[in-house]
Amino acid sequence: MTARLSGIGMTSQRTRLRMVERLREQGIRDEAVLAAMAELPRHIFVDEALASRAYEDMSLPLGFGQTISSPHTVARMTELARAGGVLEKVLEIGTGCGYQTAVLAKLVKQVYSIERLAALLNRARRHLRDVRLLNVHLRHGDGLLGMPQTGPFDAIVMTAAASRVPSALVEQLKPGGRMVMPIATAKGQQLSVVERTQQGHTERRMDQVKFVPLLPGVE
Repeated sequence: MTARLSGIGMTSQRTRLRMVERLREQGIRDEAVLAAMAELPRHIFVDEALASRAYEDMSLPLGFGQTISSPHTVARMTELARAGGVLEKVLEIGTGCGYQTAVLAKLVKQVYSIERLAALLNRARRHLRDVRLLNVHLRHGDGLLGMPQTGPFDAIVMTAAASRVPSALVEQLKPGGRMVMPIATAKGQQLSVVERTQQGHTERRMDQVKFVPLLPGVE
């Protein structure tokens, strides 16, 4: 496992650092996010057959109709969630393979992540154990419901596209807390930053993105 973590050739530390430099050139400014992504072996979160492409700026299939987001998307969402501040407790909607979870865990005191697909959650659990991240709490459940018993959260990161802002999740944010999520519109999907206010919430539309749709229920 040690050799697989360190990587060779297209999965080596040198390749990972080139990915980080590319992210910096693409406008990612949060050095803490870049440092976290420089440390994490992204190749262990994807199928072995795709490991050589793990550090390219593209999403990759995970099976089950799911994908791992491109490095730039992961960095951008994490940067927007942090907004230059310190986060104690974050909720992730859609654990997937666990890579976005791992990046958050490098930067946040406690990460709670919920995944509707049991088989994918079990895979993520193994990946996170491999990189020895102990501040992650995983749950099999419906992401639309969140984890109200565990909140409120400083931030929520949603890795699937919804057609509207889920009010149940906004209510699980601390006042001033942020939810970073893709919202599906007639023209595609836009990354949005939703901030909880005393009156309800505000919403800022950001980059064009492409995510799988947010689905209810569990499997």
